[in-house]
Amino acid sequence: MGRVYEYIMRRLKEKRALHFTLIDPEKQLKKTPGELAEEAADGGTSAFMVGGSTIASSGDMDETILSIKERTDLPVIIFPPGATFLSPKADALFFMSLMNSRNLGFVIREHLKGALFCRKTGVEPLSMGYVVVEPGMRVGEVGEVDLIPREDMEGAISYALAAQYFGMKFFYLEAGSGAPLPVPERMINAVAREVEIPVIVGGGIRGAETARRIVEAGARIVVTGTLIETTQDVKGKVREIVKAIEG
Repeated sequence: MGRVYEYIMRRLKEKRALHFTLIDPEKQLKKTPGELAEEAADGGTSAFMVGGSTIASSGDMDETILSIKERTDLPVIIFPPGATFLSPKADALFFMSLMNSRNLGFVIREHLKGALFCRKTGVEPLSMGYVVVEPGMRVGEVGEVDLIPREDMEGAISYALAAQYFGMKFFYLEAGSGAPLPVPERMINAVAREVEIPVIVGGGIRGAETARRIVEAGARIVVTGTLIETTQDVKGKVREIVKAIEG
C-alpha cells in the first residue's frame, strides 16, 4: 500500500476518527491556502483535500497545493471535479467514482485519464466510492446525480457494499458543500454497520457537536470546508472538532 494510505490507516488505529480539511481553490477569501492550512494543522487536522465542484484551471490546483505544502508537512490529497484538474504536486488523489451520477464520465470514464496520470506522476491513488445524499447542493447539479433520499438507508448501504466489493478503500457520504443539514446519522450508522472500509462524511458540518454525532454514528473521517472559509479562527474551530471526534 502507498504511504498516504498507510498514514491514514495508522492514524485511524490511534484515534476514534480523523478530521480532514477541504480547501477549494476557487473559494479562498482573506487568507491564502497556506495560511488556512497552517492554522488547520495547528488545530489538529490530519490531512488536506484540495478540490471542489468547479475549478477554473489545473494551474489553480498547482498553486493551491504548493501554498499548502510550503506551510505544512501533512498529506495533500486531490479531491477532483474531473481528470482535467489534477496536479503532480499532490501526495495522493482520491480515485473516486461518483457512483450515483447519471453521467458515465463521473462514474468511470474520467478515471481512465486519472489512471494514466497516477502511473506517470507517481501520485498515490486512493480508491473511493462517492455518493451524494439529499440535498446535494452544487455537487449534485454538476455531477448530474440521482440524489439518495435522506430516508433511503437500503440505497446507501447498497452503494457502500458495492464500493467495498469493488475493492475500494474508502466510502464517502456527501450532503454537498454548504448543505443546510449533514448526512442523517441514521444513514451513517446503517452504512457503517455493514461495511469494513472507513466511512467518510462531508457537507453541512458546521461545528463540533454535529461532528461528534456523526462520528458516534459511525463515520471514521469528517470533512469540513465551508467552516474554515467562513471563520476567522480556523485553528480554534478545527481544534474544537478534533477534540470532539478523536476520542
